[in-house]
Amino acid sequence: MSMMGGLNFFLGLQIKQTSNGTMMHQQKYIKGLLKRFGMESAKPIDTPISPSTRLVMDNGSPSIEEKSYRGMIGSLLYLTASRPDIVFSVGFCARF
Repeated sequence: MSMMGGLNFFLGLQIKQTSNGTMMHQQKYIKGLLKRFGMESAKPIDTPISPSTRLVMDNGSPSIEEKSYRGMIGSLLYLTASRPDIVFSVGFCARF
């Protein structure tokens, strides 16, 4: 093993080390997810989901592909390593 410089990227986490401390983020991973699932133009919101929200079956809407939905949920579960603010929302959608 040899040291090839500062740590910048590890297991999908981008790491930035400054004199004030170390910051981890997954901006590159998030942009890749948005592109992969065709959501580049999605509107951002401050609060992912309200705890009082109830999901119900909408029989009038076209069904989504189960494999794609599972891929989205799995990708978002990995993202929760650096985004604890979305843990509730992802878990809520995973149960539905």
